[in-house]
Amino acid sequence: MTVLDIPVGANEEALFKLLNVGVSVEYFDHHHAPRTPEHTLLRLTLDPAAKVCTSLLVDRYLAGRFREWAVVGAFGDNLSAMAEEMARSIGLDQEKIKQLKALGECLNYNAYGESEADLTIPPVQLRRAMAPFADPLAFMRKDDAFVTIARRRVQDMQLARAVPPLLETDRLIAILLPNAAWARRVIGLHANHLANRDVRRFCAVFVPNGRDSLSVSLRAPEDWDISADQVARRHGGDGRAIAAGINDLPIERVALLLRDLQ
Repeated sequence: MTVLDIPVGANEEALFKLLNVGVSVEYFDHHHAPRTPEHTLLRLTLDPAAKVCTSLLVDRYLAGRFREWAVVGAFGDNLSAMAEEMARSIGLDQEKIKQLKALGECLNYNAYGESEADLTIPPVQLRRAMAPFADPLAFMRKDDAFVTIARRRVQDMQLARAVPPLLETDRLIAILLPNAAWARRVIGLHANHLANRDVRRFCAVFVPNGRDSLSVSLRAPEDWDISADQVARRHGGDGRAIAAGINDLPIERVALLLRDLQ
């Protein structure tokens, strides 16, 4: 089994259930883990550094064989400087880099939702469409999945940008989106947008998740006194230094989280 981008710390129990019945697991992860699990059947590549994403870990493992796709993944994880550096290393011009950035952002956006019903294209269907293409630009040209996702992404972002801040200070901007499928789809992308627009402030986007609690997407400046994943773990979430999330934040803890961010 190959496991990608699922926090190993939060899923250690399930991981060892597989290992202990004889399943070999190759695991790539960039999230913080309280300890590094070890097992004879486990090959784990783990790096929680701030400027690392799972696509970069896989790219290193494959020695750059499919670097165009790694560029897509890095853009999707909002690591634009790293993505552009990798793109230039394989001679891509600015127009191709722009296209790969758009694809990365669309694929990242299509991963957000409380269920498959929220998504534009179900992940299994999307993976099957992408799998035959070693070149992501060929995928964009020959399959209509990208255009389908891109159109809905534009619509959702227009709705998100029209929502005024819940709280705005010198150190923080917090947005509360409505309990709607479009808001659940755009929570991560809108957090990235806010973080890129103002690199000096912590960004938090809240969306009701239908379970009497909130999903939260957090973005922290690189040079801040506390990281996004540290804040997230205080409230039951996880992530990495500059980007993290909380799946189920009780409503009564919203004020406490906002206080932690200021």
